[in-house]
Amino acid sequence: MSNATLAVQFFLQLTVILGTCRIVGLFAKKIGQPQVVAEMIAGVLLGPSLLGLLWPNWQHALFPQQSMSIIYTVSQLGIVLYMFLIGVEFDTGLIRHRLRSAGTISLAGILTPLALGCILAVFLVRTPGFFSHAVVPWEAMLFMGTAISITAFPVLARIIVERELVGTSLGTLVLAAGAMNDVVAWCILALLLAIFKQNSLIALLAIGGGGLYVAVILLAARPLLRPLGTLTERNNGISGPMLAFVLILLAACAWVTDTLGIYSLFGAFILGTAMPRGPFARHLQKVLEPILTNFLLPLFFVYSGLNTRLGLVNTLFLWSIAVLILLVSSLGKSLSCWLVALCNGVQNREAMAIGSLMNARGLMELILLNIGLEQGIITPTLFTMLVLMAIVTTLMASPIFDGVYGRYRKNNMRTLSVAAIPEREQISSSSIPNRGSSEEKLRTY
Repeated sequence: MSNATLAVQFFLQLTVILGTCRIVGLFAKKIGQPQVVAEMIAGVLLGPSLLGLLWPNWQHALFPQQSMSIIYTVSQLGIVLYMFLIGVEFDTGLIRHRLRSAGTISLAGILTPLALGCILAVFLVRTPGFFSHAVVPWEAMLFMGTAISITAFPVLARIIVERELVGTSLGTLVLAAGAMNDVVAWCILALLLAIFKQNSLIALLAIGGGGLYVAVILLAARPLLRPLGTLTERNNGISGPMLAFVLILLAACAWVTDTLGIYSLFGAFILGTAMPRGPFARHLQKVLEPILTNFLLPLFFVYSGLNTRLGLVNTLFLWSIAVLILLVSSLGKSLSCWLVALCNGVQNREAMAIGSLMNARGLMELILLNIGLEQGIITPTLFTMLVLMAIVTTLMASPIFDGVYGRYRKNNMRTLSVAAIPEREQISSSSIPNRGSSEEKLRTY
């Protein structure tokens, strides 16, 4: 295809992708699922698992292989901008008070699934069709453990935002634990790839370079970025040149961390945490968030479904293995995070909410699995099983969270709103001249 033809094709793909995401989102909302889950499901519907199964010619015509690199590139832009905004809103003050809790929850969410994944890999590596012949047992154990222990940081962040938990103690604790969890998981993967490729430079760049990047951004760059907040307050907004400077810096940080092997979204998130708070953060969110969440970000989640082939799991034995992987992943992750949160003094409902959210895997899992497939560590069959696990655990996160914490939080907010009404407004309705205004206050709160 020529560049002009690819551009025309991309606009058609955007129309179909965004329209499908909105339609599926309407149904997802009715069953309590966030928009992020709708976007993942939309990708599966548009991919070879459904559209390609029913109308393969249409699916191939709509998403030819030549155009997939464009969708991937634009999706990376969306997730980098989104994680940058999450970092800008990230309350580092709460982390200082709950660093121990976030660290121990993250550690539990890594070690327990890692151990269970290693045990499961001992069986799978001896069974043909799951790992490539070049993989030795301990390499299979390390990869399987990493795949089970990872958390979907972007999905987790999106759920936190949609549930209006950004800046709360629970939201910050979960984001911190999820971020620590994935950083460690990516370092383990980098170590595995270094050993598998017999190249120690990969692990050195990922672990050493990642630590150096965090230190430079938080210790050196943060003070230099503070004038952006002063200029925003003085000008009552973000100017064009200032926005351009921020985007250039963001692109550079994404490139650095991608080059180091720890993925661009972490570079964007760390840069966001170093940005000034107050007016700068509010104006930046106002400028970027609408176009990001409604236009760019859905491509990131849809891309995974376009590469998922559920037809590869086609026997009872394979489905049994897929269910076993799902059970081991879910119980190992959620129960360990829940128990450790309780040990850190977190209330039971919050602890269960943490366990449910940390169990979501989503696109971070799919990124890791694509790396394993491309590097020849796992076969397409095991890849598909782990993709199924990622989708199901992500689907489980919101309903379980709402069941154990969401409704409880809404009831508490409703109780607080009633208690906040002045005593003179809590008399009989016959003496209230404007009853509708009080009800509107409750709904707004």
